[in-house]
Amino acid sequence: MADAKSTGDHDAELADELLLSLVPGVGPRTRQTLLQCFGNATTALDAPPSALRDAPGIGPKLTRAISAARETIDVQRVIADAREHDVAILVQGRPGYPTSLLDTPDPPGVLFVRGAIVPRDLLGVAIVGSRHATHYGLKIARQLAAGLARAGLTIVSGLARGIDAAAHQGALDAGGRTLGVLGSGVLTIYPPEHVALSEQVIRSGALISEAPLWAAPTTGSFPQRNRLISGLTLGVIVVEAADRSGALITARHAMEQGREVFAVPGRIDERMSRGCHRLIRDGATLVETVDDVLAELGPLARGTETATGEQIRHPAELSLNEIEQAVLAGIETQATSIDVIVSRCALPAAQVLATLSVLEVKRLIRRVSGSLVLRV
Repeated sequence: MADAKSTGDHDAELADELLLSLVPGVGPRTRQTLLQCFGNATTALDAPPSALRDAPGIGPKLTRAISAARETIDVQRVIADAREHDVAILVQGRPGYPTSLLDTPDPPGVLFVRGAIVPRDLLGVAIVGSRHATHYGLKIARQLAAGLARAGLTIVSGLARGIDAAAHQGALDAGGRTLGVLGSGVLTIYPPEHVALSEQVIRSGALISEAPLWAAPTTGSFPQRNRLISGLTLGVIVVEAADRSGALITARHAMEQGREVFAVPGRIDERMSRGCHRLIRDGATLVETVDDVLAELGPLARGTETATGEQIRHPAELSLNEIEQAVLAGIETQATSIDVIVSRCALPAAQVLATLSVLEVKRLIRRVSGSLVLRV
């Protein structure tokens, strides 16, 4: 009986955390304020109006909305809809929530997910760009997505027309994983012509949104979701963007979140090249090939596993051949003698020395002295 009661209490806590996030006006920052003031969602929802008004930034209108939430929002209906449509509800601070978002400002309190987010999705790269892409931009987005997916990276984009759709399709064509971050709810696909594409994404990754399940897209929801696109990744590649573009908003979020920013150059007389060229002038990495991306991504804050169970500390490891992988595996994070590496790899010394030079160029190792190297 104790276990059953504990499970029931746990479900009630999750329902209250979801309910608090569904209150109109309670965004990620306000939710965090309420949790800091009241300790948990249940206490915040049951707090008297006078206590709510004393919380920073909680005015009379929001106080009324929170106090009435249990009567005005059918949270059990939301939970039932999620179960019926195989939608996972991920709550910040609980298992399953993407850890990469915890490193970003204002992570969403709740995420709705159709499909699955798996550990290897920590190795994610976003590809974004114009909805009104040129033939060149669509081709490059698809090629880059396919190449990065083959290397083992998950492709993240926004399921929009143009570059986003090409990026998702490139990853799918390569048999890779892809995540679509929506400005609508995960049960309201926008644009409607991408319903078939969304089903493919669900089978090879996930659709993700912080909006309620059936929410229609709004003008403000797309810039808001762009912080999630960048937050779920190691870096953002902009393929085509005009002077004022949502892709540039995603790039700005990436810079603020400490992610890498990449841009693909285009024709100097093409309007869709202006945003990318501006990013390059401002310090974004110019991208011509997949290797340009892999070489620039820094060491992972957390090691992760590939689909084959291989431990990865740096995305550039995904592009190594068998000999390079063998030599790298023989190097420790402390200074390692070249003689020890040769012994561990069982390869000719000359081949090991040549491979060490390659690994150094790829910034996977660093020389401590003439005979000592260490893994970065």
